Amino acid sequence: MKTHSLILVFLLSLVVFPPEGFGQKRKPSSTRPQSAASPKPKEGGQTAVVMDETLSVLRVTPSLFADGVQRMRRGREVRILGATEADGVKFFKVTAEPKNYGWVQADAVFGKFRPDDEERLAKLVQAMNGFDQIELAAYFFTLYPDSKFSPAILLLFGDLCQETAVRLSKDANSRLDRREMAASAAPMHSYFLNYVGLDRYRKLGITYRFNASTKAYYYDGASWRKLVEKFGSSPEAAEARKRLDSLNGRSSTNAL
Repeated sequence: MKTHSLILVFLLSLVVFPPEGFGQKRKPSSTRPQSAASPKPKEGGQTAVVMDETLSVLRVTPSLFADGVQRMRRGREVRILGATEADGVKFFKVTAEPKNYGWVQADAVFGKFRPDDEERLAKLVQAMNGFDQIELAAYFFTLYPDSKFSPAILLLFGDLCQETAVRLSKDANSRLDRREMAASAAPMHSYFLNYVGLDRYRKLGITYRFNASTKAYYYDGASWRKLVEKFGSSPEAAEARKRLDSLNGRSSTNAL
């Protein structure tokens, strides 16, 4: 009898003082387990510049077989949103102002976020020819102003500009009409310094002077002077000084 009484007391205590959580419904959690975020590519958010026009097709999907949106011109700035591999190459997902976006082969663009790009662009400059080589070198100076490759490229740039001056002189003398110049009464040198062949070089900041007595252009030597001023102890600077000495002789007579 005493045993039954003890059991009854125990049961009553459970009703009056239930164990914590006993008989209560568990409230649903207000937070859901978050899925692991996909890793952000190290290039994400970086800015790059199109340099290799041969590879610069902007595509709708990351594939060498995808439709092209456009071929981006050298100097076009893009912002990288993502990266992936396809068809044996790496692609960057990019936005290109004002409103284009898509995928471009990563080798077509250069920036400061990849350690190998500086040397890669220096090699590309040396491998090009004609106006493309001059234009690419000009962009190199903008992208990597303090590069260890600058002395060699500054010397090369000046040499290329002077070689171009010889060709431009020949072209201008053959294309400018002497009778037209005489009839207008405008100074002869003004015709040469307005010659249309100079336009694309002027856009790159390249200045050509004109020697009226020889009717020839010559490069003003800006890259050689910069080489001497900024990298004066380099072997290339000694060569630049020789070119500047030669330039002084060229510009001594009837030069503009």
